[in-house]
Parts: sequence; C-alpha cells; structure tokens
Amino acid sequence: MSVASVYVVFASAEEAERIGRQVIEDRLAACINILPPIRSIYRWQGTLETADEAAAIFKTTGAQVDALITRIAALHSYDVPCIVNWPVNKLLGDYADWVEDSVG
Repeated sequence: MSVASVYVVFASAEEAERIGRQVIEDRLAACINILPPIRSIYRWQGTLETADEAAAIFKTTGAQVDALITRIAALHSYDVPCIVNWPVNKLLGDYADWVEDSVG
C-alpha cells in the first residue's frame, strides 16, 4: 500500500473544486478535501502580499504523485503554485484499498 497526500493552495474554493473534479475524473486522485478559507501572507516579487485563498488535500497513490502534481500545476492559475507531497506513514487498510481502487 502506498498512499500519499498532496497539499495545494488555490486562489479560490471554486478553482480547487474545478481542478479537484478534473483530476478525480482523470483518476489521478481518489478525493479532494477543500478546507475553509485561509488567509495567506507571503512575499511575492519583492512585495509583502496578503490574500484569501483555499487550501486542499488530495489523496492519491505514491505511483501517481508525480502525474498528479504535474496535472495540477498545468491547470492552476498561479505562476508558482504551492503543491506539496505529504507521504502517509500509517492509515486504515480499508481506506488505503479504497484510494488504490479509485486511482488509475
């Protein structure tokens, strides 16, 4: 069993949902959890910025992480999106089986 989580920050919950639906349809992820709005403070091109964004966590297999990251980056509205792979060390076996069955 090889399950991974991929954390992504989007410009909006609508963008997260649109991309989430696409990668699930593509069978690159089993599901997406779109989190409540977040407030981000960051430096961009030398200026301190503040933005309301949406964070999401995708569940996929270790074998599909690279393809999922590439697909999200291609669909994402940001020039440099935050897309981070979080390996999963322990999880319920039945859940792992569901993720693996859901991902191509």
